[in-house]
Amino acid sequence: MELTIGDTAPDFEAQTTEGTIHFHEWLGDSWAVLFSHPKDFTPVCTTELGYMASIKPEFDRRNVKIIGLSVDSADDHEAWARDIEETQGTAPNYPLIGDPYLTVAKLYGMLPAGLEDEANGRTPADNQTVRNVFVIGPDKKIKLILVYPMTTGRNFDEVLRVIDSLQLTAAHKVSTPAQWRPGDDVIIAGSVSNDEAKELFGEWEEPKPYIRVVPDPSKVPA
Repeated sequence: MELTIGDTAPDFEAQTTEGTIHFHEWLGDSWAVLFSHPKDFTPVCTTELGYMASIKPEFDRRNVKIIGLSVDSADDHEAWARDIEETQGTAPNYPLIGDPYLTVAKLYGMLPAGLEDEANGRTPADNQTVRNVFVIGPDKKIKLILVYPMTTGRNFDEVLRVIDSLQLTAAHKVSTPAQWRPGDDVIIAGSVSNDEAKELFGEWEEPKPYIRVVPDPSKVPA
Protein backbone atom coordinates (compact mmCIF):
# COMPACT_ATOMS: atom_id res chain seq x y z
CA MET A 1 0.00 0.00 0.00
CA GLU A 2 1.63 3.22 -1.15
CA LEU A 3 0.64 6.18 0.99
CA THR A 4 0.91 9.78 -0.13
CA ILE A 5 0.24 13.17 1.39
CA GLY A 6 -3.51 13.69 1.72
CA ASP A 7 -4.33 10.02 2.27
CA THR A 8 -6.15 8.97 5.42
CA ALA A 9 -3.64 7.46 7.83
CA PRO A 10 -4.53 3.76 8.18
CA ASP A 11 -6.19 2.89 11.45
CA PHE A 12 -4.97 -0.07 13.49
CA GLU A 13 -5.07 -1.71 16.89
CA ALA A 14 -1.71 -2.50 18.47
CA GLN A 15 0.06 -3.29 21.71
CA THR A 16 2.30 -0.46 22.93
CA THR A 17 4.45 0.21 25.95
CA GLU A 18 1.43 2.12 27.33
CA GLY A 19 -1.15 -0.58 26.63
CA THR A 20 -3.42 -1.39 23.70
CA ILE A 21 -4.39 1.50 21.44
CA HIS A 22 -6.77 2.05 18.55
CA PHE A 23 -4.79 4.56 16.54
CA HIS A 24 -7.53 6.93 15.34
CA GLU A 25 -9.17 6.88 18.77
CA TRP A 26 -5.79 7.55 20.41
CA LEU A 27 -5.17 10.42 17.99
CA GLY A 28 -8.45 12.13 18.87
CA ASP A 29 -8.40 15.83 17.93
CA SER A 30 -4.61 16.08 18.11
CA TRP A 31 -1.87 16.12 15.51
CA ALA A 32 0.56 13.21 15.66
CA VAL A 33 4.08 12.19 14.70
CA LEU A 34 4.49 8.47 14.01
CA PHE A 35 8.17 7.58 13.60
CA SER A 36 9.35 4.06 12.93
CA HIS A 37 12.45 1.97 13.54
CA PRO A 38 13.80 -1.22 11.88
CA LYS A 39 14.77 -3.04 15.09
CA ASP A 40 15.21 -2.55 18.83
CA PHE A 41 18.69 -2.02 20.25
CA THR A 42 19.99 -0.21 17.15
CA PRO A 43 22.39 2.69 17.74
CA VAL A 44 21.01 5.53 15.62
CA CYS A 45 17.43 4.83 16.68
CA THR A 46 18.50 4.81 20.33
CA THR A 47 19.70 8.41 19.99
CA GLU A 48 16.49 9.40 18.18
CA LEU A 49 14.14 7.97 20.79
CA GLY A 50 16.06 9.69 23.57
CA TYR A 51 16.08 13.04 21.81
CA MET A 52 12.36 12.87 21.07
CA ALA A 53 11.72 12.25 24.76
CA SER A 54 13.79 15.29 25.71
CA ILE A 55 11.82 17.64 23.42
CA LYS A 56 8.36 16.16 24.01
CA PRO A 57 7.19 19.39 25.73
CA GLU A 58 7.65 21.20 22.40
CA PHE A 59 5.28 18.74 20.74
CA ASP A 60 2.84 18.97 23.64
CA ARG A 61 2.76 22.75 23.26
CA ARG A 62 1.69 22.31 19.62
CA ASN A 63 -1.04 19.73 20.46
CA VAL A 64 1.03 16.99 18.80
CA LYS A 65 1.15 13.44 20.15
CA ILE A 66 4.29 11.37 19.62
CA ILE A 67 4.21 7.65 18.97
CA GLY A 68 7.09 5.39 17.98
CA LEU A 69 7.07 2.04 16.24
CA SER A 70 9.74 -0.63 16.12
CA VAL A 71 9.73 -4.03 14.47
CA ASP A 72 9.86 -5.97 17.73
CA SER A 73 7.49 -6.71 20.60
CA ALA A 74 6.33 -4.19 23.20
CA ASP A 75 8.12 -6.29 25.84
CA ASP A 76 11.40 -5.85 23.96
CA HIS A 77 10.72 -2.11 23.86
CA GLU A 78 10.61 -2.02 27.67
CA ALA A 79 14.14 -3.39 27.89
CA TRP A 80 15.34 -1.03 25.15
CA ALA A 81 13.83 1.93 27.02
CA ARG A 82 16.18 1.25 29.93
CA ASP A 83 19.17 1.40 27.58
CA ILE A 84 17.85 4.61 26.05
CA GLU A 85 17.56 6.26 29.46
CA GLU A 86 21.03 5.06 30.46
CA THR A 87 22.78 6.26 27.30
CA GLN A 88 20.71 9.30 26.29
CA GLY A 89 19.59 10.60 29.67
CA THR A 90 15.86 10.43 28.90
CA ALA A 91 13.63 7.38 28.60
CA PRO A 92 10.77 7.37 26.08
CA ASN A 93 7.82 9.24 27.61
CA TYR A 94 5.43 8.36 24.80
CA PRO A 95 4.08 5.00 23.57
CA LEU A 96 6.16 2.65 21.45
CA ILE A 97 4.17 0.32 19.21
CA GLY A 98 5.17 -3.33 19.20
CA ASP A 99 5.05 -4.67 15.65
CA PRO A 100 6.38 -8.26 15.88
CA TYR A 101 4.29 -9.46 12.94
CA LEU A 102 5.18 -6.40 10.82
CA THR A 103 1.49 -5.53 10.63
CA VAL A 104 1.75 -1.75 10.95
CA ALA A 105 4.97 -1.56 8.92
CA LYS A 106 3.18 -3.27 6.02
CA LEU A 107 -0.04 -1.27 6.53
CA TYR A 108 1.95 1.96 6.13
CA GLY A 109 3.86 0.70 3.09
CA MET A 110 7.22 0.46 4.83
CA LEU A 111 7.58 -3.25 4.02
CA PRO A 112 6.03 -5.27 1.17
CA ALA A 113 2.43 -6.21 1.91
CA GLY A 114 3.06 -9.84 0.88
CA LEU A 115 5.99 -10.32 3.27
CA GLU A 116 5.22 -13.30 5.54
CA ASP A 117 8.14 -13.10 7.96
CA GLU A 118 7.92 -12.10 11.62
CA ALA A 119 10.31 -9.79 13.46
CA ASN A 120 12.19 -12.71 15.01
CA GLY A 121 15.13 -13.61 12.81
CA ARG A 122 14.98 -10.45 10.75
CA THR A 123 17.88 -8.00 10.94
CA PRO A 124 17.85 -4.19 10.86
CA ALA A 125 19.13 -4.44 7.28
CA ASP A 126 16.10 -6.57 6.38
CA ASN A 127 13.87 -3.81 7.76
CA GLN A 128 15.88 -0.81 6.62
CA THR A 129 12.86 0.79 4.90
CA VAL A 130 11.16 1.06 8.31
CA ARG A 131 12.77 4.47 8.94
CA ASN A 132 9.89 6.85 8.33
CA VAL A 133 8.28 9.92 9.83
CA PHE A 134 4.56 10.50 9.29
CA VAL A 135 2.92 13.73 10.43
CA ILE A 136 -0.83 13.25 10.72
CA GLY A 137 -3.43 15.96 11.23
CA PRO A 138 -6.52 15.97 13.46
CA ASP A 139 -8.51 15.09 10.33
CA LYS A 140 -6.53 11.80 10.24
CA LYS A 141 -4.91 12.83 6.94
CA ILE A 142 -1.20 12.39 6.28
CA LYS A 143 0.47 15.82 6.04
CA LEU A 144 4.14 14.80 5.69
CA ILE A 145 6.15 11.66 4.90
CA LEU A 146 9.91 11.51 5.40
CA VAL A 147 12.05 8.43 4.75
CA TYR A 148 15.59 8.19 6.13
CA PRO A 149 18.47 5.76 5.56
CA MET A 150 19.67 3.73 8.52
CA THR A 151 22.94 5.64 8.77
CA THR A 152 21.38 9.10 9.15
CA GLY A 153 19.72 10.21 12.36
CA ARG A 154 16.55 12.19 11.93
CA ASN A 155 16.38 15.94 12.60
CA PHE A 156 13.35 16.33 14.84
CA ASP A 157 13.88 20.08 15.16
CA GLU A 158 13.06 20.17 11.44
CA VAL A 159 9.95 18.09 12.09
CA LEU A 160 8.86 20.73 14.62
CA ARG A 161 9.52 23.45 12.06
CA VAL A 162 7.38 21.66 9.48
CA ILE A 163 4.59 21.23 12.01
CA ASP A 164 4.70 24.97 12.72
CA SER A 165 4.30 25.57 8.98
CA LEU A 166 1.52 22.99 8.62
CA GLN A 167 -0.44 24.43 11.51
CA LEU A 168 0.01 28.01 10.31
CA THR A 169 -1.01 27.24 6.74
CA ALA A 170 -4.00 25.21 7.94
CA ALA A 171 -5.26 28.24 9.88
CA HIS A 172 -4.38 30.99 7.36
CA LYS A 173 -4.37 31.21 3.57
CA VAL A 174 -0.59 31.41 3.29
CA SER A 175 2.43 29.33 2.35
CA THR A 176 5.87 29.38 3.96
CA PRO A 177 9.04 30.03 1.93
CA ALA A 178 12.37 28.23 2.07
CA GLN A 179 14.11 28.28 5.44
CA TRP A 180 11.00 29.76 7.11
CA ARG A 181 10.83 29.97 10.87
CA PRO A 182 7.86 31.10 12.99
CA GLY A 183 7.63 34.87 12.87
CA ASP A 184 9.24 35.18 9.43
CA ASP A 185 7.32 36.63 6.52
CA VAL A 186 5.06 34.29 4.56
CA ILE A 187 3.58 34.14 1.06
CA ILE A 188 -0.10 34.60 0.29
CA ALA A 189 -1.45 31.35 -1.12
CA GLY A 190 -1.76 31.24 -4.89
CA SER A 191 -5.43 30.26 -4.59
CA VAL A 192 -6.24 33.65 -3.02
CA SER A 193 -7.29 36.42 -5.43
CA ASN A 194 -5.95 39.93 -4.99
CA ASP A 195 -9.39 41.13 -3.89
CA GLU A 196 -9.59 38.47 -1.21
CA ALA A 197 -5.98 39.12 -0.21
CA LYS A 198 -6.82 42.80 0.39
CA GLU A 199 -9.62 41.78 2.73
CA LEU A 200 -7.44 39.28 4.56
CA PHE A 201 -4.06 40.99 4.67
CA GLY A 202 -4.42 44.60 3.52
CA GLU A 203 -1.15 45.45 1.77
CA TRP A 204 1.69 43.18 0.72
CA GLU A 205 5.09 43.27 -0.94
CA GLU A 206 5.12 41.93 -4.48
CA PRO A 207 8.56 41.28 -6.03
CA LYS A 208 6.63 39.39 -8.74
CA PRO A 209 2.86 39.14 -9.26
CA TYR A 210 2.94 35.52 -8.11
CA ILE A 211 5.02 36.28 -4.98
CA ARG A 212 2.94 38.25 -2.50
CA VAL A 213 4.75 38.61 0.82
CA VAL A 214 3.08 39.44 4.14
CA PRO A 215 4.05 39.20 7.82
CA ASP A 216 3.32 35.96 9.65
CA PRO A 217 -0.43 36.39 10.35
CA SER A 218 -0.19 34.46 13.62
CA LYS A 219 2.10 37.17 14.95
CA VAL A 220 0.07 40.17 13.70
CA PRO A 221 -2.01 41.83 16.48
CA ALA A 222 -5.75 41.36 15.95
